[in-house]
Amino acid sequence: MRALRWVLLGLVLLLGWLQYRLWFGIGSAGEVSALEAQVEHQRRENGGLHERNAALAAEVRDLKEGVAAVEERARSELGMIKPGEVFYRVVEDPAQRKALAPATDPDAAKADEDAREPD
Repeated sequence: MRALRWVLLGLVLLLGWLQYRLWFGIGSAGEVSALEAQVEHQRRENGGLHERNAALAAEVRDLKEGVAAVEERARSELGMIKPGEVFYRVVEDPAQRKALAPATDPDAAKADEDAREPD
């Protein structure tokens, strides 16, 4: 009977030690769930970076193979035009801006009305 008690005590201690390792030791359930969350976060981040890399690779391919992308960049960023084209630049007159201001800005319209009224 005494040996059975020692075996039972040993099994209880073994169970306690295994439970401790399960919940608090290296590779515990909490650590595993935290690592799974980190892996999922990294997967989402990698997905976004993969999409960005694909877009950049497509842009590089367009710049290497097609002249349309190079031409568009030259026009928009450098202001270049083709030979034989005529460049028109539209500049607004400051008087026209004041005439358009009441229609677009109610505060400016009220200020103009107040300035026009005789004292």
